[in-house]
Amino acid sequence: MNLDSKDVSADFQTNKIYLNNASVSLMPTQSIEAMKEFLISYNSIGPDSINSEPFVIEKLRNTRKIISKIINCQPDEIILTQSTTDGVNIVANGLSFDPESNIIIRGMSHEHHANFYPWLRLQNKLELKNLSVDDSGFFDFIELNNLLDDNTKLVSLSHALYNTGSILPIEEVGKILENKIPFFLDSAQTVGCINNFDVKKLRCNFMAFNGSKWLCGPMGTGLFYCDRKSSDLLEPASIGGESAMLYEESNLAFKDLPEKFQTGFRNYVGIVGLESSANYLYKFGMENIRKKNMNLSNILRDELSKNPNITLYGPKNTQERTSIISFTINGFEPQIVVEKLEKQNIILAVREIYDKKIIRASPHFFNTESEIIQVIDAIKKL
Repeated sequence: MNLDSKDVSADFQTNKIYLNNASVSLMPTQSIEAMKEFLISYNSIGPDSINSEPFVIEKLRNTRKIISKIINCQPDEIILTQSTTDGVNIVANGLSFDPESNIIIRGMSHEHHANFYPWLRLQNKLELKNLSVDDSGFFDFIELNNLLDDNTKLVSLSHALYNTGSILPIEEVGKILENKIPFFLDSAQTVGCINNFDVKKLRCNFMAFNGSKWLCGPMGTGLFYCDRKSSDLLEPASIGGESAMLYEESNLAFKDLPEKFQTGFRNYVGIVGLESSANYLYKFGMENIRKKNMNLSNILRDELSKNPNITLYGPKNTQERTSIISFTINGFEPQIVVEKLEKQNIILAVREIYDKKIIRASPHFFNTESEIIQVIDAIKKL
């Protein structure tokens, strides 16, 4: 890895200009090789042999260690899941409510489905309060304070938005809640692409994210952070031999974190790939990743802004957004633009802001300035 030039594109093998990392990122070659080596070794040892258990346990432990370094928590506060959605549902299905309870969410359909539908499903059991948002997805702190009351059982927010790239002022929200009201955070769009990530400073009780976006891990890998002191607030949605134990013949007791919420997890090879990718990012440096991402993002945004037929979405302030650049082109349907660019081996995505379809580009640190220039030229020629 060449840290001097910060060009690591050779470590991510593809013949395309891949700018859809906010959905699923590319994996470094070393992670693909690590997965292959694990499968060979696991098969050689014997998947259900005496030696296989310590072999697997070490892999899981190593993954929790590197993720805990990235978000600043204890390794046993990391629960391995399949997706961000899994983590959201652990909270939505695990909290206790009564008819007077309410939950506060942001923007309703402006929110990502994974952090909207699980709460929407609860609306017949409790009151769902909505924080109104501006064009970039930000909310008013005065309104948040007005919505909070003694019956508020949870505040659920995204750390950064999948459609506009806005980074929400989560640390300030944590200070308002003062650890008195449970706080859930969807950090799928921040872990792996912003620096100085500190879950303790964010003061959230629970947090869900996945391995296949900015962490450059494989699909089917997710992570759920549960503050150790908050574990008792949740009843596990599922139970099995891995998460509970029998005592006094017919009574059950849940095990401690992380096993309490991790019934039947078997995606060992995926976790091996995630651990390798997370180590790769950690060695490159989260600050280096953030700087490079925003350099690429700013080049793209600045050039697109010169075209009067292009409308940009999200905040202009670099400090208030991730590398996501969302835009529309007058006279072109976003789906058509994405399809035309993909024929030129340029991968973007169609997303939405409410009902409005937009084009989303999301460069990551393995992309290069020359790739961004090629994308700009291709858009000009549409």
